[in-house]
Amino acid sequence: MTMPKTRLAAGERQLEIVRAVLTLAAENSPDAITTQAIAQQMGLTQGAVFRHFPTREAIWLAVVDWVEQNLGDVIAAAVAEARDPVEGLRRLFEAHVAFIAAHPSAPRLIFNELQKPAHHPVKQRVCDLLDRYRRRVAELLARAKVQGLVEPELDESAAATLFVGTVQGLVVQTLLAGDPHALQPAARHLWPLYRRSIGVRQP
Repeated sequence: MTMPKTRLAAGERQLEIVRAVLTLAAENSPDAITTQAIAQQMGLTQGAVFRHFPTREAIWLAVVDWVEQNLGDVIAAAVAEARDPVEGLRRLFEAHVAFIAAHPSAPRLIFNELQKPAHHPVKQRVCDLLDRYRRRVAELLARAKVQGLVEPELDESAAATLFVGTVQGLVVQTLLAGDPHALQPAARHLWPLYRRSIGVRQP
């Protein structure tokens, strides 16, 4: 006899739906993930999914929110333990890379949404996420410059863009190789290069 699906609180079910999308995105193109596929992944009916999210777009917005919240928590915890802004940047870099290694489908979803038209609500949410991330990096760089830990002429905005580009390049390399386990070893080789590029003045 088939056991009935356990009834969860609305917030718990929404989180379960988000996790189902992340699981499906690990093996499928995000654009190919339908609400029917999500329902099947969860052992629910499609109608049950729509009771928690009115549209597929609403599901994707919730996924982006999940990524930002969880990545943000990981980064905040890592940076809080740093003794100075340069160490904070290193810890942020390592925490972000570790997050991607643990959730390789997350960047696939993010990159996919960036291909959408500019007015698309999910793309706008992703762009806002990336802008807040870049500003967080720029703030650390600005503090490092004030404390004399990097080149005094450093353009922190450009350096923040380079930081984001370094992480994104690692992600693309990992997606092409199909091996998330290669991400962290590659990152360990790249961090010293970034460190030199901003003229770090401490050992």
